[in-house]
Amino acid sequence: MNTLRFLLTNDDGVDAAGLSALRTAAQAVTTVPTLTVAPDRCHSGCGHRVTTHDPIRVSRQSEHVFTTDGTPADCVRVALDHVVPDVDWVLAGINHGGNLGADVFMSGTVAAVREGVLHGKPGIAASYYHKKGLDPLNWERATRWLTPILRDLTSRPWLPGSFWNINLPHLLNDSAEPEIEFCDLDPSPLPVRYRTEDGVLHYAGNYHERQRHPGSDVDRCFAGRITISLVKLY
Repeated sequence: MNTLRFLLTNDDGVDAAGLSALRTAAQAVTTVPTLTVAPDRCHSGCGHRVTTHDPIRVSRQSEHVFTTDGTPADCVRVALDHVVPDVDWVLAGINHGGNLGADVFMSGTVAAVREGVLHGKPGIAASYYHKKGLDPLNWERATRWLTPILRDLTSRPWLPGSFWNINLPHLLNDSAEPEIEFCDLDPSPLPVRYRTEDGVLHYAGNYHERQRHPGSDVDRCFAGRITISLVKLY
């Protein structure tokens, strides 16, 4: 056990099941209580948007849980300036849905970790790919998969300017435990497809049929592996 101080956040909102699962995994890795600063509502897909011209309201839910009416990146900025400047790691997730390849540029969950890196804090973004038609996401299983990965990654020397991006596969509940694979982000774009309805456009791209490069995070996660990618900002 170690004494790392973890800051937790997400983009699905403070009451999301994935955030609770992340908290359980993180707390199994450290003897220090984790601190959560998360949005008070869902900001999925908000990217790295921050609030600079409007006030940000911060509320304390409990001793170790705070909420804001800002974005995930706002949560990290507020935490580092106002709540827990001495945090050791920023952990974000577990996102309800994958953040693979090009998703990292749109994800509020990933943006929260990236904001931490810009301020000199190592970070890990964790997401749970959701394939339509399968069993509901199994958060207890996700916690079990993620805990040893957090223990491993947070024990490694940090490369400044980088963060880890983890994606858990969506498997049937009776399937075998997945293998872990370190791989690169897929550079392919997301499907660009829209349908016209009542004179306006509606996005109609199929996430599950997106392009993928062999051996990339998209390819390996869709094949049932836990993927871990090192993302470098510079």
